[in-house]
Amino acid sequence: MSGSLLRRRLPRLAAMALFTTVLWWGNSLRAQSGPQPPCGPEPLPPFPTLDASPVVRVWNASNLEADWKPPACTGWGASDFPTIVAVAARFRFTAGADGLRRRIGAVSETKGMLYWSTTEKRWQKLILEAYASPGPDSNQHRPDFSVDEIAEGRTLFFQQEDNRFGKVTYRMRIRSASTGRLVFDVENATTIRYLLIPVFEPGQVQSIYYLEQEAPGLWRYYGIARTSGKAGGLLAGHEASAINRAVAFYRHLAGIPTDQEPPAAR
Repeated sequence: MSGSLLRRRLPRLAAMALFTTVLWWGNSLRAQSGPQPPCGPEPLPPFPTLDASPVVRVWNASNLEADWKPPACTGWGASDFPTIVAVAARFRFTAGADGLRRRIGAVSETKGMLYWSTTEKRWQKLILEAYASPGPDSNQHRPDFSVDEIAEGRTLFFQQEDNRFGKVTYRMRIRSASTGRLVFDVENATTIRYLLIPVFEPGQVQSIYYLEQEAPGLWRYYGIARTSGKAGGLLAGHEASAINRAVAFYRHLAGIPTDQEPPAAR
């Protein structure tokens, strides 16, 4: 692939890498404070009312305050050329924390997840293959993670192939796993390549998810995905793909059909 063609495709690839839809708070030309997860001050973006569409907001170098730093509770350090997508939602879920832990651990069930492709203008598969892995250097399949394995302090690995990249190994860390609160993060443990060309080094595609029970059968979801490095900064102007992918994962976790109309962004 020529360098010029790769440069033209990198913005879309950066959007795709935000793992994996919705009211979209569009970008403003003025600098804004970055996302604030629910671990201290009021969250930003705020949670919508129950049954409202998720709220999605995007930040990049053009609208993120120059001195902004990730909140300490994310565990993230500063990064070059960050692009961030945050999703806040409320959803009904009656199976409790154990039911959510089962969904988090059921990596293979993300296979076939659908999202709205803004390029193809149709619903299509986002995840082509997914399975739990025994460790970071293993290509072997193992059964999905059990409820007991989604436990505070555990580090787990899985492999995933989406509709644009080859297989990538991801590291999942369970930050908190109590009756009313689940927090876990995910980052790429291996280099992400496109047609054999490295586009994201390990740790340059990160996400963290906060799930909190607000009342019996009612949960709040807050997810942040960040890309960094030179490819991560090329997402500006291509946010729609990242939005649709981010909310596809929310829908999957909340038990909502991932191809439910309408898509977040067309």
